[in-house]
Amino acid sequence: MLYPIPIAGYDIPIVLILLVSGATFFTIYFAVPGITKMPLSINTVRGKYDDLERNYKDPENPDVIPDEAKGGEVSHFQALATAVSGTVGLGNIAGVAVAIALGGPGATFWMIICGLLGMSTKFVECTLGVKYRDIEDDGTVHGGPMYYLSRGLGHDLKKGRLGQFLGGLFAVLCVGASFGGGNAFQSNQASSQLANLLGINFQTNGFWIGVVLAVLVAIVIIGGIKRIATITEKVVPIMAAVYVLASLIILGAHYDYVDDAIGLIIEGAFTPMAGLGGMLGVLIVGFQRAAFSNEAGAGSAAIAHSAVKTKFPASEGVVALLEPLIDTVIVCTMTALVIIFFNIDGGLNNVESIFNYGGDGSGNVVLKDSGASIGGVELTTMAYDSVIPHFSYVLTVAIILFAFSTMISWSYYGLQSWKFLFGRSKAADLTYKLLFIAFIIIGASTTLNAVVKFSDAMILALVFPNMIGLFFLFPKVKLELKRYLAAIKTQK
Repeated sequence: MLYPIPIAGYDIPIVLILLVSGATFFTIYFAVPGITKMPLSINTVRGKYDDLERNYKDPENPDVIPDEAKGGEVSHFQALATAVSGTVGLGNIAGVAVAIALGGPGATFWMIICGLLGMSTKFVECTLGVKYRDIEDDGTVHGGPMYYLSRGLGHDLKKGRLGQFLGGLFAVLCVGASFGGGNAFQSNQASSQLANLLGINFQTNGFWIGVVLAVLVAIVIIGGIKRIATITEKVVPIMAAVYVLASLIILGAHYDYVDDAIGLIIEGAFTPMAGLGGMLGVLIVGFQRAAFSNEAGAGSAAIAHSAVKTKFPASEGVVALLEPLIDTVIVCTMTALVIIFFNIDGGLNNVESIFNYGGDGSGNVVLKDSGASIGGVELTTMAYDSVIPHFSYVLTVAIILFAFSTMISWSYYGLQSWKFLFGRSKAADLTYKLLFIAFIIIGASTTLNAVVKFSDAMILALVFPNMIGLFFLFPKVKLELKRYLAAIKTQK
């Protein structure tokens, strides 16, 4: 999945090339939708066009009810909250610290660029998720890349075998990713943080923490997407608000450092400091961390967005634009600025900075005063604690909530893939949920090095079948966007 291609002396993972080239193409083809469609996106999320979506009839075929109008289980905002809860998490807290440690402040610039490009990919995949979803008679929705790969490629483009193969491959990988990175890793990190907060031994108490987490997650996921959406629409805004508020407090406290930080970010993006691998090396670090954080191109978010109530697939596509903006451009950038301020503050008050960018080469930085090697959550925690004493307690709670919301969102992604593979019976539904709950306890009870590598590989592998489908089907997205915009004009 990370097979490298040598470019200008650097080994660039092929998955990263596929993600960035695809996102750049969609950004150009759809005329930078992250900017030009932003007002439309905000108006759609806040419900301005809800009446249109409920009552609209095609003037050319007034008696025909489009397939996408026959069902749907959640609102635009609930679908967005569910999808965001699956992406906003430890990558925003620990992953950004890794990016800064490896690539310096300049990595922040390229993370932002990658996030902006990723908005276009989210628009394409989530529009297709609604267009090709399958709706049962009772309104229950089944959707995601496995459906637009099998239906879009197989039916519309007459590439049946390719569509079935790619759809099945995506479903298998998504199930594995839901058990690993979307579940066991999250429960392990949440249990570890909670054990540290309570001052208890993780090795001996992790199992029982996992049992409690499993019960809480089971209560939510047994209720299906409606209950998941109800929980995430409350938890996600609260988590985001607390984290962003703390970041803004630090921004205010270090207002004098803003111009210094921006200067370091821009300078580091194009003329990085010695030892950070040159401009291309910093670019790779920034793009890689952003791509892994917002999952644009992996297709997972299209599963959540496909459950929306709408007659227009493109309406949910424009809503999905906001995900990389929230996840990468806002939350990741906030984290990066706090860490940069932390180091600047050390430099101004203690003669020399707290650590050198580039670190030990493994994602950690080496503290100058103690020689300790720290990274990830620990570095981010130190940065926030330096201005807001004991914020580490709040950050620990945030990590637990991030992990919890990620688990319940990924349970839905995995369940939809499981049903695609094994049918929609109650037995299949119950079997998956029991396995998912079991992996929560397993994750909290063991070390997960092998599981994490395996699950991360599958999450990255999702990019291959998904991006192939997007390259074939993107013209369908343009037609759906035209239909949505035309309908809005009739309302005016």
